[in-house]
Amino acid sequence: MLNPRIALLIGLFSISIFPVLVKWAPVSGITSAFYRMFFGVLFLLPVVIVKRKFTWPDKSLGIPIILCGIIFATDIAVWNLSIQYSNATQATLLTNLAPVWVGIGSFFFLNDKPKFNFWIGTLVAVAGMVVLIGPQAFLDMKLDKGFALAVLSGMLYASYMLVSKSILNRLNIMSFMTISMTISSIYLFVICLVFDEPVWHFTPVVWGVFVIQGLICQLIGWLAINYAVKKMDAMRVSLSLLSQAVVTGLLAWAFIDEQITRQMIIGGIVILAGIAITFRKSTIALQRKRRPTQP
Repeated sequence: MLNPRIALLIGLFSISIFPVLVKWAPVSGITSAFYRMFFGVLFLLPVVIVKRKFTWPDKSLGIPIILCGIIFATDIAVWNLSIQYSNATQATLLTNLAPVWVGIGSFFFLNDKPKFNFWIGTLVAVAGMVVLIGPQAFLDMKLDKGFALAVLSGMLYASYMLVSKSILNRLNIMSFMTISMTISSIYLFVICLVFDEPVWHFTPVVWGVFVIQGLICQLIGWLAINYAVKKMDAMRVSLSLLSQAVVTGLLAWAFIDEQITRQMIIGGIVILAGIAITFRKSTIALQRKRRPTQP
């Protein structure tokens, strides 16, 4: 069995490639999202069939799984729309408030309540996001449609983490992803048709990028992340995914020659420090529990 922290790192690296691939293939973000889901399902189905990993979920899980597929797809679509109505900087910052919403949702709906160190780590990590993106961008935010859509995107992402956690406690990952990704693919295809987004007549290079997105960014990435969610608490996983901005920046620097500024380095260090706080505190608490009592 894979260590859930290693799985989280694999998933984090896999999904961090997505923005770089999008820049290599400049097509509609919603179209990219659709083919990411579509090819992910195509690669997953043979594995599920050959290894007989698919089991029909209990009837009580039907609606939650459908909701997960719709929520995940809607999150991607809403995030892209928020960029159109505002800018990528504002949308990225507000969407990455998801750990805050996960913490609030866990407090009200889950038995695993967020600890004090989670809120401290979240505060530090979000501060790191502000530094990475730039304090001026934070101060220039406008309470407009783009702002509302970006906040909604963060809430949708948090909702997906919480709902999927409850499902994965009762269903294997392969079955969950097969159903939810199929629903997301159908849903995103309908959105493409409604908004008249292109869905064919692409160059071979673009099709190749779509295949890589489906195999690495979606299938491998979210198999690993869902495994981590199943084995860990959703709050810590959602907070750890904030480091996606750091990994994406490094990949963009390595492959498409984007510059890394001192501000980005400082922001990245602060984000990682905030994430480390939650893990460090938990490790100390666990060591104390395991320490034998002195006579």
